Amino acid sequence: EGEAGLAGAEEPCAADGWAQDAVPPGAAFVAAASYRGPGNNDTRSNKALPILLWWSGSLFPHFPGDTERIDCPRGSCLVTRSRRAARHRRTKALIFYGTDFRAYEAPLPRLPHQTWALFHEESPMNNYLLSHPPGIQLFNYTATFRRESDYPLTLQWLPGAGYLRGPPLPLAEKEAWRRRGYAPLLYLQSHCDVPSDRDRYVRELMKYIQVDSYGKCLHNRELPSERLRDTSTATTEDSEFMTFIARYKFHLALENAICDDYMTEKLWRPMHLGAVPVYRGSPAVRDWMPNNLSIILIDDFDSPQELAKYLDFLDKNGEEYMKYLEYKNLGGIKNQFLLESLARREWGVNDMTLPNYLNGFECFICDRENTRVKEEQEHKKSHGKIPAPRPRIAQFKHMGCPMPTPGFGSVEDLSRGDSWKEMWLQDYWQSLDQGEALTAMIHRNESHQGRFWDYMHEIFLKRTRQH
Repeated sequence: EGEAGLAGAEEPCAADGWAQDAVPPGAAFVAAASYRGPGNNDTRSNKALPILLWWSGSLFPHFPGDTERIDCPRGSCLVTRSRRAARHRRTKALIFYGTDFRAYEAPLPRLPHQTWALFHEESPMNNYLLSHPPGIQLFNYTATFRRESDYPLTLQWLPGAGYLRGPPLPLAEKEAWRRRGYAPLLYLQSHCDVPSDRDRYVRELMKYIQVDSYGKCLHNRELPSERLRDTSTATTEDSEFMTFIARYKFHLALENAICDDYMTEKLWRPMHLGAVPVYRGSPAVRDWMPNNLSIILIDDFDSPQELAKYLDFLDKNGEEYMKYLEYKNLGGIKNQFLLESLARREWGVNDMTLPNYLNGFECFICDRENTRVKEEQEHKKSHGKIPAPRPRIAQFKHMGCPMPTPGFGSVEDLSRGDSWKEMWLQDYWQSLDQGEALTAMIHRNESHQGRFWDYMHEIFLKRTRQH
């Protein structure tokens, strides 16, 4: 079994619903020297293994081949990115990347012997379909930033507890930069017009406190060197860039979308550097903080003016300000939930000794599918005495992000032509219709993707009649 190719698979017959010539005779894919899993005692040949298809082939975590055998704790599988395996009887699961998943491109008809798995570590704004029950319930397994998902990716931006303990710039040096004209607050954002509507809030805050804004959004100051102005520098942990950020006392850290447990480098990077985050993002962010006083939550304040007053107080009172950096001291990380979550996760961030989360999720699916295959075999052998395995359906809370709201003020206050309102509220509610349309197509065993827009029209008419 030196090759992990699909060529070893039994010839598909017409009953598979897969074309006879889908795998040409003699076709083989050389096994890539890539992550194979922790190993097991599975002695089956490749042609007896369940197949997992990465429908979003760009995420396939094995190179350079298209197909690989993986050896996971409970059994082995073949994984492939070759879509010609889509209708094979041994293809047990399809793995989708949430950002790429579009209801109007979903593979139809959905085959009853296949589960669908969702990998989505990115912002909810990339696909609001997944925040509505009809969208998320299309999937059987999930790996998302939510702690409630089957394979949580919540701390994907936090390499480890040591990252938080990095020493901050001494307060005296920060004070010196303040005297040179630096604002207390840094804002560094070039992705404008996002669902969290962060710029609207920051614009209001700027009326009450000085903010240095270096990105394209609300730009009011130039970065000090050409190198720092290079966008690729800003997206990596470049030492010159990090030294620059660390000079600021506070860092405006506003996520591009609001959802429980969606926390990115916008939060963790300033904490690493000791620039206190002034944060808006996950409503549950406190659960993950190293201690009770490490970030300032925008939503704790009645108005931008009240927030500005508090930041000004901390700016002028060094002793009070330094309390927000006590988590960096020896034993300063008091949150056991955070420490246990970091210790428990099986994947690593920038750690070559651990699998990455793509390989980890792949093995998670492989183990679940091997268990399902065994349970189905036992059900058949018992002539129905042993019940068939019940299908697992993803829950709303595996993603379930709320409707976008304005960054400042209420929807009623916004003018009729407001671009944020027209873009994001429409996107959010249209995504619900798309989830309902695809669900209806699957229930009716629809095989023609082109009919998607007919279903959308049907839903639109139904909604119009209801109103």
